[in-house]
Amino acid sequence: MRTRTLLLAPLLFSTSCATVDASSRAPDAVEKAAAKSPAPERPFGTLREQAQRQQAWLAERMEQALPQLMRKYGVDMWVIPMREYNEDPVFKALVSPTTFAARRRTIYVFFDRGPEQGVERLALGGGSQGGIYTPRRAQRQVDGGGVSRQAELWGPEQWQVLKQVLEERQPKSIALNVSRTFAFADGLSHGEYEGMAEALGPDWVKRFTSVDGLAVDLLAWRSADEARFYEAQTKLAWRIIETAFSNQVITPGVTRTRDVEWWMRQRLADLGLETWFQPSVDVQRQGVTEEALGDNPVIQRGDVLHCDYGVTALGLNTDTQHMGYVLREGETDAPEGLKAALKVSNRLQDIVFEELRPGRTGNEILRAALERMRAEGIDGTVYSHPIGLHGHGAGPMVGLWDRQEGVPGNGDHRVIANQWYSIELQATSAVPEWNGQRVRSAQEEDVTLDAEGRVHWAWKRQTDFHLVR
Repeated sequence: MRTRTLLLAPLLFSTSCATVDASSRAPDAVEKAAAKSPAPERPFGTLREQAQRQQAWLAERMEQALPQLMRKYGVDMWVIPMREYNEDPVFKALVSPTTFAARRRTIYVFFDRGPEQGVERLALGGGSQGGIYTPRRAQRQVDGGGVSRQAELWGPEQWQVLKQVLEERQPKSIALNVSRTFAFADGLSHGEYEGMAEALGPDWVKRFTSVDGLAVDLLAWRSADEARFYEAQTKLAWRIIETAFSNQVITPGVTRTRDVEWWMRQRLADLGLETWFQPSVDVQRQGVTEEALGDNPVIQRGDVLHCDYGVTALGLNTDTQHMGYVLREGETDAPEGLKAALKVSNRLQDIVFEELRPGRTGNEILRAALERMRAEGIDGTVYSHPIGLHGHGAGPMVGLWDRQEGVPGNGDHRVIANQWYSIELQATSAVPEWNGQRVRSAQEEDVTLDAEGRVHWAWKRQTDFHLVR
């Protein structure tokens, strides 16, 4: 304790002095000092501006995608109950950007009244989400401090509000989010199911059904303006990777891979943004095995670099894997053998890009892509996935790195228009300049499918190494 106190004393003293000094300065001096401070970097505007754009996306999703999908799957009523901090995965697609959690218990009810009247949207508990929902809640009298007032029902009594809604509308079936295949369609907790079933009674329970595709496809559906924003978001991911794989961040012989990882994550924090996974940077080196390199090697000249990086902004996520090369003394570019290896993975990207289209299952896309890959003599692996409101997003998987035969269940779902994908894969090639050593070129770029089902790179794809000089 003595040592701790002595060490803290200078710090406390300097902090105290700084506080006194600042408070004694004239107001105009303080204002002038503040004026010299750099403005915060806001690549996508203020939080308020971002929220306004997100709210427009929500309205479009509810007004366009929701009715189409309910009719596609033959659902006349969809009920989504959840409790605070145990939200259904589809929650992200249902609420305003100013709503961070369910309100105690929130029950969202969607009822299709037909093409002319549209889908009714009710919120039993919680707010209107900026006018998206019609709130409906029961209240009871409570006395506190001698004052009688109305309190919102949110406990077991709230199920009675739902029962009233059902009795008024008489749906033929009631879709619930229960699935053994998709996590995104399995948001109804067991406790909520039991409470709801007990309160509604056996006649209504008989009408319960589950429709996996409805929750999955609503989460997957993206608007045209979201795609426009996604281009800017992808550009930002590229710019950060380009800086990370340069001499601004890497000093050969000094910088370790973990230093670069933390710089990439810190850069997002400095921009007021987040990521959905810890960035990773790894190395391939001539004549050295992966085991010998260890998990945090010092980056050396002649190394091949690889990163996996994601940016989260306005509720959307990117996922990008790029390749870099650290020039040796006297080199001005990567060796031809390494550039050829990158071209091979580019070719595999072309194949998956061409096979990805609405109406096909993930397993069908995987099978067709692998047949073409093998026919062209490429030694590769395809493990692409949907992306959007989640990093590994809702929709059919196109392979897993350890499931190249296909993914039962999840991979049998079909791609839809207005959905996004991360085309993620690797191709392994022998490099002559490395005495035939095989080098893995792992790439990942995001693509968007438009309303007509055409595939577009979110921005572009990497065709040349990032170079550290």
